[in-house]
Amino acid sequence: MTGDPAVNPLSSIQRVRVGSRNEPKIAAVRSAMAAYAPSVEVCGVAVDSGVPEQPVGFEEIVQGARNRAAAAQRSGDCDLAVGIEDGLVALPAVAATAGTPHLNIGCAVVSDGQRVSLGFSSAFAYPLGITEAAVSDRSPIGELFDTLWRARRGESQDLPSARTSGNVGKLTAGALPRSEYARHAVLCALVMFVNPDLYSPTENSL
Repeated sequence: MTGDPAVNPLSSIQRVRVGSRNEPKIAAVRSAMAAYAPSVEVCGVAVDSGVPEQPVGFEEIVQGARNRAAAAQRSGDCDLAVGIEDGLVALPAVAATAGTPHLNIGCAVVSDGQRVSLGFSSAFAYPLGITEAAVSDRSPIGELFDTLWRARRGESQDLPSARTSGNVGKLTAGALPRSEYARHAVLCALVMFVNPDLYSPTENSL
């Protein structure tokens, strides 16, 4: 994309902070920003999501992403702050035919301190047994998944899946790693910043 500010409003972005030290999340933001500001500096900061460790429902997922973005914004000088949060969303209407009442979905929130925008990733289903435990007990589904994966696949791992290819990466046999999965949400959250003339000020806030 051109570096002309009139055509590319993000061309002047120099620093982006991500509300997480999770490398796949940071890589997702870095990859998304590369289309608009190739030389941008992207760094992660440890923050509290302010929501349960296992978010359930759009409200908690979005709030977690918003809290992360706000905390990243407060952590230091930056042009944009990004928060990314995954969670489980109930889909009762399709539960009977799809075989699962919940899907995992990720949300990205992008803020420049005044405007706030959000976008979502695609969604996928975890095995039903661990989904039920995550929803009922609020047990982190990433830990449940890693335990199941080790038991069924017999693979050892030095790091949790969430810090490598992600659960979605393993479930897709590497075709969709977590960094790419989250990148889609970040790109969707950036559309208001890429096209500020198309959105009114009220649309640029949450």
